[in-house]
Amino acid sequence: MKNQTTITSVLLMRLSDDQKIIYVLFTLFLLIYLMTFLTNFLIILLLLTCTHLHTSMYFFLGNLAFLDMSYSSVTAPRILFDLSTQDWSISLPECIMQIFFVIYSGTSEVFLLSSMSYDRYIAICHPLRYSQVMSWGMCTQMVSLVWSSALLAPIIFTLCLKRLTFCPNFIQNIFCDLSHLLKLSCTDISINLLVFFIVGGFFGTVTFVATFYPYVRIFSTVLKIRTSDRKRKAFSTCTSHLTVVFIFYASTTFIYYVPNTNNLLTLNQVVTVLYTLITPLLNRLIYSLRSKDLKAAQQKVLHIHVVMSVRLTSSMLSIDTG
Repeated sequence: MKNQTTITSVLLMRLSDDQKIIYVLFTLFLLIYLMTFLTNFLIILLLLTCTHLHTSMYFFLGNLAFLDMSYSSVTAPRILFDLSTQDWSISLPECIMQIFFVIYSGTSEVFLLSSMSYDRYIAICHPLRYSQVMSWGMCTQMVSLVWSSALLAPIIFTLCLKRLTFCPNFIQNIFCDLSHLLKLSCTDISINLLVFFIVGGFFGTVTFVATFYPYVRIFSTVLKIRTSDRKRKAFSTCTSHLTVVFIFYASTTFIYYVPNTNNLLTLNQVVTVLYTLITPLLNRLIYSLRSKDLKAAQQKVLHIHVVMSVRLTSSMLSIDTG
């Protein structure tokens, strides 16, 4: 069916009408976005340059860093633009395109977290076979499958939006979101909801089982370990991943499954901001703080830069003196 919309743009939710608050929010969000982009870019750079980090675990972590960097770039620049111009409107094609990339990023992340669960399962439950099973070829195939199969859900969801006609209204969110855009539809959305329920339910169930079932096996294996040191070491290798998984599922569940009643609307908006802007930065910090190898690599790179800066300064001073 040809898409005959009654509107060409939609209005996004205003965060505030107070100019002082707008300045504070713009500065805060800009700093968070820059930190997110730069820190995730740094982690990718470290993983590419430090040969001792060329393992399957850090290969998946590099992809997660790239994904977080991409996801924040889908939403943050638009939010900053709206804050700076106070123009909270967005064209319908741009809105649908943003929905596509938001869904793609979310789907890719949950697939990637599932792959990382499998990696931890092999490392703890089958350590002698780890290097054989999680070979470079295997990791590359898994990541390729993650990025390609994650396209299916956003393609289906956005194509289903083409059959709808939208009426003038505003989205109760700071960026375009599928559930909020559907509320603007003037036509019946029952088919859309059915498709979303089937596709979303299938992907959700498969990825949930693929993410958490390996940890059932991991915990049962760890509990059989007799020495407390080995138990602690085994659990510590999973802490970062489990923390990121918990944050992802908790925030996603709250945003998409808790009804937006008047009492919870403000809280929902706060969680949305946290999930959109802070979670990509938080993921990076969690892994950096928990990984000794990453901290050592960062300190080494920082030391090299400091030494080079000192030598360059000394050279310039000696030239000036001469």
